[in-house]
Amino acid sequence: MSDPIAALPPLRDMIAAHGLAADKRFGQHFLLDLNLTGKIARYAGDLSEGTVIEVGPGPGGLTRALLLAGGKHVVAIEMDRRMVAGLAPVVEAAGGRLQVIEGDALEVDPRTLGPAPYRIVANLPYNVGTPLLIGWLRVIDSYQSLTLMFQKEVADRICAKVNDDAYGRLAVIAQYQADCESLFDLPPQAFTPPPKVWSSVVQLTPRANREPCGSLSMLERVTAAAFGQRRKMLRSSLKSLGRDPIPFLEQAGLLPTARAEEIDVAGFARLSALYAAA
Repeated sequence: MSDPIAALPPLRDMIAAHGLAADKRFGQHFLLDLNLTGKIARYAGDLSEGTVIEVGPGPGGLTRALLLAGGKHVVAIEMDRRMVAGLAPVVEAAGGRLQVIEGDALEVDPRTLGPAPYRIVANLPYNVGTPLLIGWLRVIDSYQSLTLMFQKEVADRICAKVNDDAYGRLAVIAQYQADCESLFDLPPQAFTPPPKVWSSVVQLTPRANREPCGSLSMLERVTAAAFGQRRKMLRSSLKSLGRDPIPFLEQAGLLPTARAEEIDVAGFARLSALYAAA
């Protein structure tokens, strides 16, 4: 017996029937290619246990893929009331496996939406992707994985290595908390309407072993100071933390004349731990 999800009308037909044109206010760019949404869902792993959380489902292309990939409890968070109404046929076809919540994902704790384990799989709205990621990274150990689509520029910043142009605070925080892997890129033409930039799918999984950093909030403070004046040497940029940085840098085994983009994640962790203990 075929899955009722597979028997739903094509996405373009549902968009036309419900008047679901993309709205710039919500940063909407719809991914309608079911081969691509299916690929994202497969990368997310075993969806048959726990809760799968999607943010910004739009007309439901990725939502359908998650259900077809075996999602037993999928929760989609959507701000656009039109999309919530347009997803009603998908909810009906899912037979209790899909819940759509109208609300702001920045104000929702995904861990309250169903049983563990939790996976987040989403084509994130461009305008809130980074703040959502930062919030999830702070509690990354609560999640099995995050499989997320960003603008390629943001994805590059997440996965950047030392001395890359894109290496900065986001890379350090993300890679301290998680193993980060860039899975594949998508051209603007894959979306409706096409954005002006390429997109990338990134997967983040909690790191098993982390160097002590004192606290994540201190690591955030240290990296904010270091990269906030990234052209300056650390002996100057870290003065904004209120103490002479040279003893901390020397104890961490870092050159006071180094710049932020030259320090790897482990180096920032050591430095943060020393500041936290002071």
